[in-house]
Amino acid sequence: MTTPDNSLDGNSDITVVHLMRHGEVANPDGILYGRLAGYHLSELGRQMADRVAEHLSSRDVRYVVASPLERAQETATPIAKAHGLDLATDGRLIEADNVFQGKTFGVGDGALKKPENWKHLVNPFKPSWGEPYVDQVVRMKGALDAAKDAARGHEAVLVSHQLPIWIVRSYVERRRLWHDPRKRQCTLASLTTFTYRGDRIVSVGYSEPALDLVPAHLRAGAKPVKGAAPGQGKAFGA
Repeated sequence: MTTPDNSLDGNSDITVVHLMRHGEVANPDGILYGRLAGYHLSELGRQMADRVAEHLSSRDVRYVVASPLERAQETATPIAKAHGLDLATDGRLIEADNVFQGKTFGVGDGALKKPENWKHLVNPFKPSWGEPYVDQVVRMKGALDAAKDAARGHEAVLVSHQLPIWIVRSYVERRRLWHDPRKRQCTLASLTTFTYRGDRIVSVGYSEPALDLVPAHLRAGAKPVKGAAPGQGKAFGA
């Protein structure tokens, strides 16, 4: 994982913001739960949350905040407790909106089988089926910057959801926002770490403290992003 480099400017104006994806959710029916209430961590998801809390226990974390959805709150709780902090909530960290929320999603037996849903698939660059990528960037970058201000000179942990995390990372690393969902580098309970010098992001790192707990079928095929391999950081020029 990225380690803050205080030598970047010769002082301590370095702030590290860890953007964490929640742990595994209990969802036996395979519903695209999106922003629906009532979806909680599974027992394995709770183990993932505890593992990351242990992983971060020695870090200089001064601020912990989560999406208002239950799975994010439950993931963040042991991290906040480990540091003796109150858990904050930021609505900007919520899951992306999606018209297929509440449905099973698939070509052969899910929502994509129904012709009335095809109209939502006309523009993958926006995307036409959900919250525009640009809107996700705006709210997620706002949440990151607010956490940076709350923990300035120290570290913060934000718990959110896969798509918004991947979109804001893609924006910061200057990649196109439309993408193949199968190639996102954002597994369950992973940490995408943004290091700020002052008010500017100078590097992005990625790590998976609970990878051994993630079911094999959910991590198979994930490919490292060029320039930001696990455990390393992608640095930006001054």
